[in-house]
Order: sequence, then C-alpha cells, then structure tokens
Amino acid sequence: MESQLVEMCMESATQSRDAVEAWRRQRRTLESMPSHLAEALLHRLLRRRLLFPSLLEVFKFCVEEIDLRGESCVDAEWMAYIGAFDHLRSLNLSDCNKINNSAIWAITGMTNLKELDLSRCSKITDAGIRHLTSIPILEKLWIPETGVTNDGVILLSSLTNLSVLDLGGLPVSDLALDNLKVLRKLQHLDLWGSEVSNKGASYFKWFPRLSSLNLAWTKVTMLPSLPSLACLNMSNCTIHSSFEGEGRKAPLAKLILSGSTIRDVCEAFQQLETSSLSLLDLSNSSLNSYCFLPYMSAISDLDLSGTSAGDESVEHIAFIGQNLRHLNLSRTKLSNAGLEILAGFVPNLETLLLSYTAIDDYAIPFMSTMPSLKSINLSGTNIRGVVNEADFDPNCISSLSGLCNLDHLERLDLEETRIKDSALTPLPSFRKLSYLFLRSGSLTDTSLHQLSSIRSLVTLGIRDGVLTNAGLIVFNPPPSMRILDLRGCWLLTEDALLSFQQKHRQIEVRHDLLSIALVKKLSIHSSSSQVTSRTKIYKHKQGGPSSSPLRSNRGSFLDQRLKYTREELFALGSASAPNSRDNVDLIPHVLANDG
Repeated sequence: MESQLVEMCMESATQSRDAVEAWRRQRRTLESMPSHLAEALLHRLLRRRLLFPSLLEVFKFCVEEIDLRGESCVDAEWMAYIGAFDHLRSLNLSDCNKINNSAIWAITGMTNLKELDLSRCSKITDAGIRHLTSIPILEKLWIPETGVTNDGVILLSSLTNLSVLDLGGLPVSDLALDNLKVLRKLQHLDLWGSEVSNKGASYFKWFPRLSSLNLAWTKVTMLPSLPSLACLNMSNCTIHSSFEGEGRKAPLAKLILSGSTIRDVCEAFQQLETSSLSLLDLSNSSLNSYCFLPYMSAISDLDLSGTSAGDESVEHIAFIGQNLRHLNLSRTKLSNAGLEILAGFVPNLETLLLSYTAIDDYAIPFMSTMPSLKSINLSGTNIRGVVNEADFDPNCISSLSGLCNLDHLERLDLEETRIKDSALTPLPSFRKLSYLFLRSGSLTDTSLHQLSSIRSLVTLGIRDGVLTNAGLIVFNPPPSMRILDLRGCWLLTEDALLSFQQKHRQIEVRHDLLSIALVKKLSIHSSSSQVTSRTKIYKHKQGGPSSSPLRSNRGSFLDQRLKYTREELFALGSASAPNSRDNVDLIPHVLANDG
C-alpha cells in the first residue's frame, strides 16, 4: 500500500513542467526525503526531460547517487550545481560529450565522492586528471576512451584508495604501470588496447588484491603468478602461457580468450587451476583441439562460437556436460550427429546457441532430451519446421512439436530460416514462451493469428513476413506483449501501424516506416524551433547535415516483392487495403498457400 502511495506521489510530481514548478515553489530543498526516494524522483524527472540545472539545487542535501550517462545536455552549468551535493557518493557521466576539464573542476575536493565514471568523455585530458587528484577518497574510477595520455595516467598514483581503475583504450605504457604500483588496494584493472608489454605485466604482482584483469588487444603474451586473480580477459592476444613461474596456480573463475591466438594449448593452461573455472570463452580463437576440456569439469558457461569445433569436439564437451548451463556453438562445424552425441549429457543446460550451423529439423528430437532448456537459438540453420519434403501436405507434423516437453523454454530464435505458417502450430502450447523471433518471407497473417494464443509472449518478432493491414488490424496481442517487431513487412502501411500502436499503447511497434516517420517528425519539430531562434539557424548553417540514430537501416531491408508476379502483387495490394474487419478472410491465394 505504501509503495503504491509513493508511486502516485512520484507520478503526480513529474507529470508536467507546471507540476514540477508547483512543488518547487513550496520547497527550496528536499532535505528530509530519504535518499532512495530522492534519487528515484531525480531520475524520473531526467527521463521525462523535466530536469534542468537549477532544479538540481533542491536535491543537494539528499541524493547520494546520480546517473547521467549519455545525457548530451549535461555541461559545466549542470556540474556547478552537482558540485554542491554534500552527500554525493557516486556520479556517472559516461558518454556525456559536453563534459570537459573545466566542467569537472566543480567536483574538486568533494568529501564523499567514491565512484566516478567518465567513460568516453573525449574532452577529458590530463588537466582533468589533475582536478581529480583533489578527491583522495575515490575508490572507483572509469576513464576509458578519453583524451588522457600516459602522463595523465601517472598522476593517478596519488589516488591510493582506488580499488577499480578502467584505463581501456588509453596509451598506457610499461612506465606508467610502474608508477601505479603504489595502488595496493587495486582489485579491478582494465588495460584493453594499451601499450603494455610482458615487461609491464610483471608489475601486476605488486597488486596483491587484484582479482579482475582485462588485457584484450595488448601485446602481453604471458603473466606472472597472480594467486588472487579470479577473472582474466586476454581477447585478441597471442598467448604463449597464461601464467609463468612456480608459484601458486591462479584460481580463475572466468577466462576470456575470444579471438586469441594460442600457440600451445598445454603450455597455455599449464599454470591454471581449473577446478574453479566456471566460464570459458574461446569464441573466434585459433584453437582446433579441445582435449583439455575434460579437465575443466566445473565449467558452467562455455563459448566456442566461430571456432573450428565440429562433431568430433562434442565428445570432449559431453565430459563436462553435467555442470553446463550455457553453451554457444554458433558458427561452428556442428551437425545433427554432433548434437546426438551431446543428447543426454547436459541435464542442466539452460541456453543452447546453434545459429548458423548445419543442423536441420532432424536435430530437434535431440534437444528434447535437454529438460532444463530456457533459450534456444536456431537462426540461420536449415530448420524448416517439417521433417518431410512434402511440406505442402496439410497433415504434415511440425518438427517444432518436439520441443513441447521443454517446460522451461522462454526464448526461441528462428530468424533467417525457411520456417512457414504450418510449422508454428505447436507454439501456443509452449506455456512459458516469452520471446519469439522469426524472420522469413513465407510467414503470413496466419502466423500472426496463431501466435496471439501464446499468452506469456512479451516480445514477438516477425520480420520480412508477408503480413497485411487486414491481418494486423484483427491481431489480438497477448496482454503481456510489450514489443512487436515487424521490420521488413513491406505490405504494411504507416496508417495501419500507427492505428495499431494507438490501440495498443503498451506495445512498442518496430517497423521501417515508423522509424522514417519519427525522423520526419523530429525534423519538422527542429525546423519550427529554428524559425524562432536565430542562434539555432546560425548553428544549423555552420554544421553539416545531422545523422539521426533513428534513421532506418535501409541496407538491411529485404524487398519481398521480388518473389511475386505483377498479377500477384495486385492481389496483395487489394488485401492490404481493408474496408472492414472481415477482410482477414480475404487473404489472396498466393498467401493462403503455405508454400
């Protein structure tokens, strides 16, 4: 009851600018408001574009955490108010492109600030780091992909309370790392894309608490013994040996070697304590032998996508199948035979990713022997939905019925397959299916009608289908649905899409036409604003044409009209212009035929 009352108050307070101005006149501060409620109110105002710099003043005595990530409006004026927040403990300014050295001067000397995220604030340079050295209590700092140089990194040595330091994408040298040896409390260090070499890697032993290390895209080929390390990322590195020396083996829980070149498998894993390894990512790596897997029996998450793994590798995976929860074999050489080997050995497997492999409908019975499956990705495979060639036979049985016994199945991906309407018949019986993704030029209004019976559906994607306005109008979505992705369904018109969206406001409809319409609307709004502001007109003339993130990706649009003759297109056009709800029965012959 109390939470409902709080929600009603929050909603009323953030309804409009007038509502905000009304309570703002009554209160100079929200000092007595609990911090978690004050933060919830602040972020709701931010989401609704009702938060402006001077309004921040009312929150300065009660807010402890502020998340402004990606807000392009945040600048020095905002920071001037934020600098007065007495109890601010955490500040996220990642991707705020107006934040520069002058802006962060406002937070110098803050007495409670322990976490600061400046990720991808490209205007932050060494001068900005000098400002930060006045906050000695900082414990967590993120400055990846900023303008900080090697000299700026060396300045961080004065922040001796740091436990998390992200320097990803910065030109960190061995010399800079040598200067950071004084950071004895460091637990997480991110150096991806840096200039650190094996010499610099030898300094890691000076961090006795180091538990997480990211060296992706570096020249490091081996590491010293690091007995406290639990997570290591050496993606896109050339690896000679994970660890060297005779010290205690590293009890890694997570090892990420995606895209790496591994010279010698035995040597690479020799100094690795495998009994505690739960996640192993070897995606897109150079490995062609997986004989080491049986010695890693604790693995629950295994990613071999994009590797040369084939049916002969599955035997090694089966040895550790008992504990596997997530298995990614996408873009491998796996076939039905390999999946048959795996059947019965993975009783606890929850996620199985097989996209862009050679498997077909005959592999589905093997998946039915994996009772814990929650998510299956079969996109880009040879799945057709039927097991016999005579798929025009109305009495044919859908191969997807083989998944009916998977009581926990929540997500099914079937994009870029040759799936047809008749293959989807069993899906309404999948009680927990919440996310379904389809992409096929053979799907029609019939599929839309069938899938409306899946009562637990939250997200439905039917891309590149031959859906009509008539079918969309009579589509009765499940009450739980929140996203309907119809991109590439070229017969649908903007009016029909907008009408459906108006009728079902809780559903986010995605379609090429809606994206284009939104861009036009924003352009018109922008143009009208420019008429009232000479400054905006001047800036518009000075700058080049803007590129909206909402612009439709025309390159991925699949024109299904190429499949039909002129006469068939006329028939389709007639069906997509409904005069009444009864038009759902007037599907032309070319669509009614499941082939």
